[in-house]
Amino acid sequence: MDTAIKLFRSNIRQYGMFIALVLIMLLFQFLSDGNLLKPLNITNLILQNSYILILAIGMLLVIITGHIDLSVGSVAAFVGAVSAIMMVNYDMPFPAAMLLSLLIGAAVGAWQGFWVAYVRIPSFIVTLAGMLLFRGLTMLVLDGKSVAPFPNGFRAISTGFIPDIPGQWDLHFVTILIGVVLSVLYLFMEWRGRLIQNRYNFETMPVPFFIAKLAALVVVINLFTYVLASYKGLPNILIMLFILVAAYTFVMRKTVMGRHIYALGGNEKAAKLSGVKTKKMTFWVFVNMGVLAALAGLVFAARLNAATPKAGVNFELDAIAAVFIGGASATGGVGTVIGAIVGGLVMGVMNNGMSLIGLGIDYQQGIKGLVLLLAVAFDLYNKNKSA
Repeated sequence: MDTAIKLFRSNIRQYGMFIALVLIMLLFQFLSDGNLLKPLNITNLILQNSYILILAIGMLLVIITGHIDLSVGSVAAFVGAVSAIMMVNYDMPFPAAMLLSLLIGAAVGAWQGFWVAYVRIPSFIVTLAGMLLFRGLTMLVLDGKSVAPFPNGFRAISTGFIPDIPGQWDLHFVTILIGVVLSVLYLFMEWRGRLIQNRYNFETMPVPFFIAKLAALVVVINLFTYVLASYKGLPNILIMLFILVAAYTFVMRKTVMGRHIYALGGNEKAAKLSGVKTKKMTFWVFVNMGVLAALAGLVFAARLNAATPKAGVNFELDAIAAVFIGGASATGGVGTVIGAIVGGLVMGVMNNGMSLIGLGIDYQQGIKGLVLLLAVAFDLYNKNKSA
C-alpha cells in the first residue's frame, strides 16, 4: 500500500488527469443514461474535438517555453478561408491547396515568432495583435460570406473512416486488428524500456504494479477500438492525431530539440549560458504553432464543409485550457504531449456530456472556467508543496 501511495505521489501530474478523465466519463455516462459511451457518440467526440487537440499539441510547446499564443483561432479561420478560395473558387487540387495552406501557416508563425524572439515584444501582445489581424483578413478574404462546398477527398480528412476488409463482418475488422497490433507494440516497448532501466540499475516500478498497468492499458486500447469498430471503425482524423502525438512525444522526450524547449521554459538565461540558441528556438516554436493552427483550420473547414467568417472563435481558449488542465505549468518548463491530449479530452467530454444532459451554454462556460482555475491552482499547490 505504501508503495502505491509513493508511486501516485511521484506521478501525480501524470496520473491525476487520467483519473479525472475516467471519473468525468463515468459521471456523464450515468447522468446521460448511458449515451456518452455509445459508439456513435464516441466517434462524434473524436470528430468534434480533433482540431482542438491539434492546436493543444502546438500550444503545449509554446507554453512550455513560457509564452502564449492568442491568435491560433484566427489563424485557423484565415487558413480555412484561403484554402476554400483555392479549392472552391479556383478548382485547385486539394493536396496542393493543403500544402500551400500549411506553408501559409508556417509564414504566419514565422511573422509572429520574429516579433517575439528577436524584437522581444511579449507574446501576449504579438499574438493578440495577430488575433485581430487574421480575423480581419478572414472576413476580407471571404467578403463576409461562407464559401462551400469542398471536394469529397478533402472532406474525408475529417469525416471519412479507414476502409475495411471486404466481407460480412459484424464489426469493423481492420479496427479490431489495429487494436491488437497497438497492444502488442505497447507491451513490447514497455517491456524493452523496463529491461533497459534494470540494465543501468535505475529504479523501476514493482512487478505487480507494472503488470497491472500493462493489463489496464491493453484493456483500454482494445475496448476503445471495439467501441469504434461497432460503428464505422477508426476515423481518418484519429490516425492523423495518433501520428502527431507519437511524433511530438518522441521529439519532446528523445531529441535535443525537446530538451532545449524544456530548458528554455525552465530558465531562459541558464539555457542561453548552456548553449541553447534561445531566440532561434522560440522562433521555431511559433513557426510550428502556425503550421498546426493551419492544419486545425483545414480539419475544421473539412468537417464543416465550408469556410465561414466566424470559424475558429474561442479555439485559442480551448487549446490553452487543454494544456493547463493536462498538467502544464503556467510558468513554463513543464508539460507533456499526452497530458495536453488528456486535458483536451477532459474539455471535450465535459462539453459533450453537459450537452447530453441538457445544460445550457451559460452553465457550460461557467463550469469550464472553474475547472481551468482549479487545474492551475492544483499545479501551483503541488509546486509549492515540493518546494
